[in-house]
Amino acid sequence: MELALYDPEFGYYARASQRSGRAGDFFTSVDVGPIFGELVEIQLAEMFDRLRTSNVTLQTFDLVEAGAGNGRWSADILRAARREHREFYDAIRLHLVEASAAARADQGTTLADHAERLASSGPSLPESFEGVLIANELLDAMPAHQVVMREDGLHEVYVSRQSSVVGRQSGLATDDWRLTTVEGPPSTGRLEEYLSRLGIALDVGWRAEINLNAVDWIREATRRLRRGFMILIDYGHEARDLYSASHSAGTLTTFTGHRTGDWLHRPGEQDITAHVDFTSVREAAEGEGMETLGFLDQTYFLMGILNRSARLSTDRASGALKTLMLPGGLGSTHKVLLLGKNVGRPSVLGTSFRVRVT
Repeated sequence: MELALYDPEFGYYARASQRSGRAGDFFTSVDVGPIFGELVEIQLAEMFDRLRTSNVTLQTFDLVEAGAGNGRWSADILRAARREHREFYDAIRLHLVEASAAARADQGTTLADHAERLASSGPSLPESFEGVLIANELLDAMPAHQVVMREDGLHEVYVSRQSSVVGRQSGLATDDWRLTTVEGPPSTGRLEEYLSRLGIALDVGWRAEINLNAVDWIREATRRLRRGFMILIDYGHEARDLYSASHSAGTLTTFTGHRTGDWLHRPGEQDITAHVDFTSVREAAEGEGMETLGFLDQTYFLMGILNRSARLSTDRASGALKTLMLPGGLGSTHKVLLLGKNVGRPSVLGTSFRVRVT
């Protein structure tokens, strides 16, 4: 998964600036249009005000977008901030974190006349920052381990090559480079420890994905955040739902042309993704000093912002809002995890309507 997605030469994300949208392989909230950035900007402006209230000398606000791609989401946020919250806009120091060099190369063009807000762009998080970290559909694309429970215990699923024999009469053999899976002992004891910590007992035959990278990433991000918030948006579940009979075949899949497929097929040419275990992400963040402010469907997060804002014309944006919020689509499949560090447990706009996960 690491090689197929992020190899500098052959990786799926490394070879293109943008993979989502109607002409791409999958569709995200950012692809709906600028309204998603406009709504999130309202929440960010409130968080800026809260940080400034407790620190009147606050002059700059670090806005860190992880998994930023070519910077479209941040560009939408900056446009809205300059138009509606000029003081907030002037304080922003934007940090775009993106593994793909091709995507980073396009960020200046995407930001256009907001490029002066860009403080850094690179593959790693800033060493230290104060403000807000945002990420949309980042954690699901982090390479995960796949495991399966057998009668003799937990096995890990590995990728191997198939060999085929051609010209059997001549006895010649060749590798055809088709991929297959094999099972073996877990590559690290952390996999069994992960399930044990959650109190999860997989039934024999159940498959599951364990994303140690997501847990390690949130721990590191929390350490680097001095004070502020995180808004993490992704599709996933609480651990009790993810590791249950309803997902007993696992969630690892691919997207190509908005269709799912075989994740072993055409490595490097299609997205590979697995649902996020938000329980483990949240607990890892809390273990490093974060407070959970809310975990809810994207529908209710956006409703909380809309409920307190008269700024947006709902008539103008009604179609886009439906796409972002309707149950069964982005509104319910995507969850929002709101975290804070050294800010207490404030009520924020995104949790003001209803905190509910479906």
